[in-house]
Amino acid sequence: MTNDRIEVQRIIEAPPEAIFAVLSDPQGHVLIDSSGMLQSADGRPVTAAGDTFVVHMDRESLNDYPLGKYDVTVRITEFEPGRQIAWTIEGNINPPIGHVYGYRLEPSGDGTLVTSYYDWSNISQQWRDANIFPVISDGALRATLGILARTVRARTVRARSS
Repeated sequence: MTNDRIEVQRIIEAPPEAIFAVLSDPQGHVLIDSSGMLQSADGRPVTAAGDTFVVHMDRESLNDYPLGKYDVTVRITEFEPGRQIAWTIEGNINPPIGHVYGYRLEPSGDGTLVTSYYDWSNISQQWRDANIFPVISDGALRATLGILARTVRARTVRARSS
């Protein structure tokens, strides 16, 4: 972990493709969010870098800044099926903030080593001077990995019983 990046890891007992299916689906982002900020999403599962979807946010969940409800556009910046996905957030703020969230997936024994990261090393100076980063803690990233594991497990059980 550096001063501008947080990384956490967890082994999830599922194949990379099952995990990636959740991570590439806008609804998956809402399902696994531990912060409570992501309320709902509009859009189809992403298939390539450059794809976008809209997330309806509620910052009151963090109780840090009185932004209330607002929308952001998630723009996929890295996309390698079953291996890696990353995105940045676009909104009505100028200059754009420039922080990146992402996941790397590596097969590991009976499961997948999932690395979740949050990188704000390329944020604009205006946002660096605001001293609001990191917005999400390593604890929140760890909790999201736990929810991701639970979500993938539930989807796998449902698929087997269908």
